[in-house]
Amino acid sequence: MTPQEYVQQKTAASGSSFYYAFLFLPPNRRAAITAFYAYCREVDDVVDDTADPGVASSKLAWWQAEVAQAFSGHPSHPALQALMPLASEFDIEEKHLQAVIEGCQMDLSQTRYLDYPGLQRYCHLVAGVVGEVAARIFGQTQTQTTLYAHKLGLALQLTNIIRDVGEDALRGRIYLPMNELQQFDVKSHEILKRSDSARFTELMKFQARRAHGLYDDALGLLPGADRRAQKPGLMMASIYRALLREIERDNFPVLRQRISLTPLRKLWLAWKVQALK
Repeated sequence: MTPQEYVQQKTAASGSSFYYAFLFLPPNRRAAITAFYAYCREVDDVVDDTADPGVASSKLAWWQAEVAQAFSGHPSHPALQALMPLASEFDIEEKHLQAVIEGCQMDLSQTRYLDYPGLQRYCHLVAGVVGEVAARIFGQTQTQTTLYAHKLGLALQLTNIIRDVGEDALRGRIYLPMNELQQFDVKSHEILKRSDSARFTELMKFQARRAHGLYDDALGLLPGADRRAQKPGLMMASIYRALLREIERDNFPVLRQRISLTPLRKLWLAWKVQALK
């Protein structure tokens, strides 16, 4: 299997909504974003699939060394073998890949966030930086597009957090800020036990309003000159916002159920954005 086949398989197998946004890109941009996304999945899977935190920490340390080695011209992992030939073309830097690892390291050492600013720092590393690299690959020409990408990355990550509250609770993690749990009188042990309540629903409505505001802010920051090039990001916004609205419509059953959109609906939402002029 070639590195290119490896990253394609890794991306398609993930079932991620990102896959549908990649389909409409020209070949070189699609190859770059597929390789970058496969790298992000590899690093993220270390935390999600490794039960022993010590082993996970060692694996992330290996990835740190592998990234440094890759940018010195000697990648050994197929995800980086696929990405490195395209890195300079799309201004992908070592610091971007290391930031993703740093965010995943936070998952090993931190299972709670005291407040929203603390959560934002985590989201910046695991999603904002990813959005920044993606914007470069898609064809960014305006400096302000980076601000759009960071804001959109935050909106997407908060949507993930809302969707995954129950699954994260099974891993002993709560990404919702502790001071906001207190604001709505929701106890940590209630979330960890996946106990639903009207108080929890109100907390989630608050989180959803914040996410919607971030989507609006992101779209307002995107310069018109880059709008066509950034269509894949706009596809992601459309798909994830539809997911958020689905969760809202069902009154936030996220403690016990993972809400998702069908592949056909994701493809339809992506195509509708692609069809816009």
